[in-house]
Amino acid sequence: MSIGFAQKGKIRKANKEYHNFAYIKTSEILLEVANEGHKSVDLFEKLGNAFYFNNKMEDAVKWYGELMALEEDIDSEYYFRYAQALKYIENYKESDKWMEKFYSTKTDDSRGKAFRSSVDYLALIENASKDFEVKNLEFNSSVSDFGTTKFKNQLIYASAKGKGKNYEWNEQPFLDLMSVTKQEGDSAYANPENYDSTINTRYHESTAAFMSDGQMMFFTRNNYFNKKLESDSEDIVKLKIFRAILQEEGEWGEIEPVHFNNDEYSVAHPSINAKGDKLFFSSDMPGTEGESDLYMVDIYSTGKLGTPVNLGNVINTERRESFPFINEKGDLYFASDGHEGLGGLDIFVVKKFEEKYANSDTLVVVNVAKPINSPQDDFGYYESLSTREGFFTSNRPNGKGDDDIYGFDTLDRCEQKVEGIVKDKKTLEILPNATVILFDKEGNEVERLVAGEDATFTFTNLDCEKEYLIRGEKEDYIADEKRFTTPSTEQDLEIELLLDKDVKEITVGTDLADVLNIPTIYFSFDKSNIRRSAALQLEKVIAVLKKFPNMKIDVRSHTDSRASFEYNDALSNRRNKSTIDHLIKVGGIDPNRLTGKGYGERQLINECADGVPCSEGEHQLNRRSEFIVVSME
Repeated sequence: MSIGFAQKGKIRKANKEYHNFAYIKTSEILLEVANEGHKSVDLFEKLGNAFYFNNKMEDAVKWYGELMALEEDIDSEYYFRYAQALKYIENYKESDKWMEKFYSTKTDDSRGKAFRSSVDYLALIENASKDFEVKNLEFNSSVSDFGTTKFKNQLIYASAKGKGKNYEWNEQPFLDLMSVTKQEGDSAYANPENYDSTINTRYHESTAAFMSDGQMMFFTRNNYFNKKLESDSEDIVKLKIFRAILQEEGEWGEIEPVHFNNDEYSVAHPSINAKGDKLFFSSDMPGTEGESDLYMVDIYSTGKLGTPVNLGNVINTERRESFPFINEKGDLYFASDGHEGLGGLDIFVVKKFEEKYANSDTLVVVNVAKPINSPQDDFGYYESLSTREGFFTSNRPNGKGDDDIYGFDTLDRCEQKVEGIVKDKKTLEILPNATVILFDKEGNEVERLVAGEDATFTFTNLDCEKEYLIRGEKEDYIADEKRFTTPSTEQDLEIELLLDKDVKEITVGTDLADVLNIPTIYFSFDKSNIRRSAALQLEKVIAVLKKFPNMKIDVRSHTDSRASFEYNDALSNRRNKSTIDHLIKVGGIDPNRLTGKGYGERQLINECADGVPCSEGEHQLNRRSEFIVVSME
């Protein structure tokens, strides 16, 4: 990516070395030192960074790997970068290992939380949009081309195809805004030209956005105005957004920087909503969550802008969020390497963002999936729903240059399918001919079917971003149900319904606690009184004894191993008496149907014998009662 944010979005002057990210030169020096066998945390960090921030991930993996092998105290950020670089080369298993390491050292970091809460994200991304085709566009050059927007019958984009002096970051010319024109009778765009000589300068210009009436545009440029290049207090040249007004002769003029620009931070990559009253952009201004965040600002009827508002930590992470795009429906697309993705920058969407943001509804960030996203950098999403055209930028392999622009047709690909299987919860055997019912969020039945002999079911044509409940039912079983919300992209969801048998066989020797799924009847340490929670469970035993008036049971009470054998025998007998008394006095059970005995610590169910260190919870497992059927006459 030629003009994004890197480490708080700092764009460095061209005469700097390592600390200015002119990595192509300094990496050679670092390599020489490392290849001579020298090792240090600082060396491998800088060498790994040199390749990581220049998108040479195979080399970044090598040197970050050397860094990890030192087994020294390492900044946890390098665990994240190593994981991202591994993901970039599609080594997902190893990437997950280092993301786990990153999460364990920074449990409050949203990137780690996203990883831990998205265990199956890869399967979703890999399977999504499988029939979706993208094309490398003909006008791409051998250098960097990125960041499209439509204006009339043209595509406006940034390119290093110009003839200016080289920019040391990637040894390519500085970026200019270019245009290609849609050909009559064809869907292709051709004839790249310098877009506007009043807009383009000797420094970077990129990412334009146009008001719907075509009279005003916003664009990104280095901090260069009135033929003067400005830098911050560290001699770093930042990015700024400029506004231009269309002149009578058809050229752009009255170019001015927007009021919230600042020499000390960058603002860049504008996008305007369909109403023309909101501008979205990326910045590392004070208050930013991470390296760069997405912001929104009001556009007044005069063309002036209001006060920027950060879009918040559901969208913004500790890493980079950039290249926002808001479509005609109010869906917000953006690039991020902080949310879980395939590697590098991925493109994400918040469907119905404008509506949900205005109503303070929950925002859901969704990865737009393959083939738009890849293990490399994917960014600069743009679509026109009216012409059904879409574009994005990627530096994936087999392109024509550094960054290339890809095109696709914007079809409605939100086709949801839910399929699954019905099984016995305890045995996991399939349950043929079970009834499966699909409900909407309000509980209204949408569809029902009977699972076949293989116990499988399938529902199709579900809506996107909608909550559903699916329930499995079968005679003699307790129903099971799962609630889920469909995403904003195509998905095949698999659900397993586990039904618990309601009719269970009871024979001599059966433990009622096991049959009725009764949790262990616990006693407090050194106590024999029935807890309130235990009394509730004993009601189930009472109900069974009343249902089967000839059933007799043997109540067996146990203690943990603490205290002496003699003491525990006495304690278990007191507990046994308490349990039987409760069944008689509260449940009205005939005493002749009940027998019992205390077994003390003689029948422990774990290793917590005398002298073995155990937790309170482990000891408590042994303080229990059992209810064994001894007669069914």
